[in-house]
Amino acid sequence: MPRHDVIRFVNGLSEKLASRSRHVCLFVGAGASRAGGLPDVTGLAKHISTTLPKGQKASFEQLSKNRNLEQVLSRVRRIAALLEGTDDQVDGLTSKEAQELDLAICRLIIDQLQVDKANLDPMLHLAAWAARSDYHQALEIFTVNYDLLIETGLESLGVGYFDGFVGTMRARFRSDLIETSGSDERDPLPASFVRLWKLHGSVHWTWDTDNQHEVVRLGAATPDGLPAAIYPSDAKYDESRRVPFVVLQDRLRRALHCPESLIMIAGYSFGDQHLNEVLFEAARRRPRSEFVGFCFDKIPDEVAGLALTAPNFQVVASEEAILGGLRYDWDAPEEAPDDTWANGAFQLGDFAQLARFLARSSPSHEELEARLGDLLAAAAKSNA
Repeated sequence: MPRHDVIRFVNGLSEKLASRSRHVCLFVGAGASRAGGLPDVTGLAKHISTTLPKGQKASFEQLSKNRNLEQVLSRVRRIAALLEGTDDQVDGLTSKEAQELDLAICRLIIDQLQVDKANLDPMLHLAAWAARSDYHQALEIFTVNYDLLIETGLESLGVGYFDGFVGTMRARFRSDLIETSGSDERDPLPASFVRLWKLHGSVHWTWDTDNQHEVVRLGAATPDGLPAAIYPSDAKYDESRRVPFVVLQDRLRRALHCPESLIMIAGYSFGDQHLNEVLFEAARRRPRSEFVGFCFDKIPDEVAGLALTAPNFQVVASEEAILGGLRYDWDAPEEAPDDTWANGAFQLGDFAQLARFLARSSPSHEELEARLGDLLAAAAKSNA
């Protein structure tokens, strides 16, 4: 039976990454947070369910029966807005109780996503790659994660980045800069600045206390008493409160449709149907762009269906890959770097290993390498 060649795939990916004229995007899911030791959405929901006080716990579990964590937050916020100024109840919650539950959930999420609890090695490797990438068009990183791991990695290595906000302590969202950012020749920002787009919000985003229709980015995690602006995925009650998320979703669509792009999808389980539709549509409509999905375990059926019919969408997993529309197991190489092949399995589906691979795929820079080495050594010492 035919098999896919690990070394051939990896070398091909390295060549694509080396092309400075490429528009390169990285789409990052919860696997990146797990690689740093932080929980994903499922883990957060379990922690919330076991930590909330009795009354709020019952409400949260009732709301969670047919909803994920983001949908629970969406429902809670909708109830708070709908019942404001009344004593009525929906799902057993008044407006005040819904607001209190929102704050309690956000606080537990923030507590669980503290950067000081994380292993920063994967993000430091990612930042090292970003710092050396030197593409003609800005590198764009899209993430659905709420934590500050990527920002911490970039700032630790002094990598300039733009996240859609302007300011430091209470930064304002600038949709006009996002609309002309990345691959647009009118872009007012240098290509050396990484574009970091947080599609589902962040633990340091909140609604402005003076203007509840505006999201601001704080200089640190949202403090007690303020809800974090985490994406309310199905909330329609107030379109103005959805502005950052709508703009960023549109940025994702436009980035994916940029001609001859290279889009890497890592740490993402393909569990968000809305985002899947955006990714899959772009793969079908842009056959000259290349999509590479890195799966930690098995290849999801829906992803396999696309990859078997769209040769420009490649997907790789620990035991098999679909490359050029062909699904085969890997042929174990006689020799390969341990971030590529180890213990009889392909390793790049693990975000930590992919970040290592990316870090060594770009030309080294002496000062940057020294800084990275110092940070990794310090992290290893603190974890010892």
